[in-house]
Amino acid sequence: MGRLPRTQISAKGEAPRAWQRMLSGRRLDLLDPSPLDVEIEDIAHGLARVARWNGQTIGAHAFSVAQHSLVVEELCRKLAPNWDRSLRLTALLHDAPEYVIGDMISPFKAALGLDYKAFEGKLEAAIHLRFGLPAHPTPAVKAVIKRADIICAYFEAVQLAGFTPAEAKRFFGAPPRGMELKLKPAPTGQVQEAFLKRFRALIDPA
Repeated sequence: MGRLPRTQISAKGEAPRAWQRMLSGRRLDLLDPSPLDVEIEDIAHGLARVARWNGQTIGAHAFSVAQHSLVVEELCRKLAPNWDRSLRLTALLHDAPEYVIGDMISPFKAALGLDYKAFEGKLEAAIHLRFGLPAHPTPAVKAVIKRADIICAYFEAVQLAGFTPAEAKRFFGAPPRGMELKLKPAPTGQVQEAFLKRFRALIDPA
């Protein structure tokens, strides 16, 4: 057998690097993420550059996870008007782990299995604890966020990703009667700033 490529081994025989340096200067351990290494500026920067639908959407700009998250949080305000700011923040951050792991399509997540979900759960807990939220939302809160997520996915599929309404209904179900969204992918910098603005409004209403 030939030797392993040099990129797969180190001179000291050390394990592969399992951390990522963020633009803030933080070094996030991917196997054991600490809330102390989570910064909202890194999250906003990353999510604004992660494309939904693997980038297979119409328009001059990708429809980013950050823009999707803003829409989902807005939908949660309609679905659960009595939610307080902490629950709305939970909705805004529902896909926050993707600033590290990217937006994997559902079939690929299923193929990876439970190890992926555990990894994602660790990141979610670190992010939530960093901003004073419970490590994981309750099943009731998750259900509302999931409903908003699916509604948003339906409109993304039809308006941006080339699905027919019939196809979208088959995969995501029909949106609530009378509900309509108009989605237009926005420039990265604009979405990043909008995400940070909404975060700040929820974390510090004063």
